[in-house]
Amino acid sequence: MIHLDVTIMGQAYRLACKEGEETTLQEAVHYLDSKMCALRDSGKVKGNDRIAVMAALSVAAEFLTVKAPQGPLSDMSMLEVKQKLQAMHDVLDQALTPQENLF
Repeated sequence: MIHLDVTIMGQAYRLACKEGEETTLQEAVHYLDSKMCALRDSGKVKGNDRIAVMAALSVAAEFLTVKAPQGPLSDMSMLEVKQKLQAMHDVLDQALTPQENLF
């Protein structure tokens, strides 16, 4: 397991990933950070928790569009998609749990 120090919307996180998956995780962090910063900078959404939820909804909507029958994930079963989502959820839980203790 490899640990990466990343920053999302100015907040530092230490994330774990499997060896060889660092680039993918860094790309995901960059993508999420850009989504969240754009929401924050728009001034339409206040509060980090609301920004995170809105960014998650945006990413989920994009994902579902890609999952369309003609999309690049069309050859994956729903079980495989759910497993990938659960893995992402687990990574987020690991990263955010220490942050919750700061409040």
